Amino acid sequence: AASCLLATRLGAETFIISTDVDKVSLNFATPEEVQLDRMTVAECRQYLADGRFAAGSMRPKINSAVRFLEQGGKKVIITQPQNLRADLDEIYGTHIVP
Repeated sequence: AASCLLATRLGAETFIISTDVDKVSLNFATPEEVQLDRMTVAECRQYLADGRFAAGSMRPKINSAVRFLEQGGKKVIITQPQNLRADLDEIYGTHIVP
């Protein structure tokens, strides 16, 4: 939440959330796990409403992503540190857009 606030106040276009997974997943750590390459804010809101993200895990990250994009940000990327690249479009992770 603090990083989201800082990125918004700085007028950043892209907000990167560095975490311990490559991508956001539905059904995390189950045989039905599906990694998400891309999501929209509407999809994020629906997954949040459906309880698809754990409160102590991905939920705060998705809430921050939605907040950042609602306040004028252009893109959020959630990934592991080793996936970061100078070309933001080439970063392996979940890209969230308005």
